[in-house]
Amino acid sequence: MLPPATEPKMIFRVFSFLYFLSRPLLKWLLHRFTNLCELQRICYGCPPGATRTKKVQMSLELSRRLPIKKLLHILNELVSNDVDETFLRREIQTRAVGTVLQVKKINPKVHIDFPRSFGSCAERIWGYKRLFFMVEKLRATQYDTEEPEHEAKLLLLWKLLVGDEMVLTGRITDQWQHIGFQGDDPSTDFRGMGVLGLDNLLFLVQNYNGTARHLLSHSHHPTHGYFFAIVGINLTSMAYHLLKSGSARTHFYNHPQHHLTVDTFHQFYCYLFYEFDRYWVECKPKNIMDFNHIQRRFEDNILKLLANDGCCFKMNLSVEDV
Repeated sequence: MLPPATEPKMIFRVFSFLYFLSRPLLKWLLHRFTNLCELQRICYGCPPGATRTKKVQMSLELSRRLPIKKLLHILNELVSNDVDETFLRREIQTRAVGTVLQVKKINPKVHIDFPRSFGSCAERIWGYKRLFFMVEKLRATQYDTEEPEHEAKLLLLWKLLVGDEMVLTGRITDQWQHIGFQGDDPSTDFRGMGVLGLDNLLFLVQNYNGTARHLLSHSHHPTHGYFFAIVGINLTSMAYHLLKSGSARTHFYNHPQHHLTVDTFHQFYCYLFYEFDRYWVECKPKNIMDFNHIQRRFEDNILKLLANDGCCFKMNLSVEDV
């Protein structure tokens, strides 16, 4: 007998196999009865945001039509290269909409709303992929002590978090442990996440300074404290992997800002940091050794929220600097 945990997985796999086997026939029947292609049915029948965009993306990726496959390849290549953002957005709109109208033989004069609806989905799909490309570049850029910009950002992080309360006596000093780094030289803590970890922390401190100082004070609790900077870098890793795996699509596909930027990712990170701190305090850990266990539970909770197609995270206004 199969263990209980494997039974739902097996049922899902069988269902998925049967669905993909019968999918061409189902599409043909629905097209025959509705006189609409699958993309039209999705754009007309699904609410905007993650629900519609995910289904459009799946339809495009499962398409057997050569022009559609070529479109995906071209746009995936474009978003993964250093090209002008205005040019990129125009290419996504014109190529995606133009190709689908031609392949599916859709008359835009008859189906007036379709180009706008589908174009919005295309912008979100490849905007997300573009965002990952930009975030990955930051993650792959290692912190360099010989790079003045990196050093300036690190010193600014200290200044904005600590202010005049404590004067930094040197670049290599155990004072960095006051804001949660592990040793005397914080540059070594950025190895895993590169300058992305630093940029995340700096964005939080610059844009939500009161909140950041509040979180830092929590990290100094004698019993339930944690390493502020190290936890922040761990949350950068969590945010990065949610983005990479596609789990974060729900949040970004529902985001009111259609044109995603690195700042949009930083906002996502700020939400995770604030909510993790709240969860950590609620859990009342015995010591820092509980961190891995609590972080896993926190990530599971975030994944459950992201499984809802209506999910879109926002910082609580009560803690924003407004």
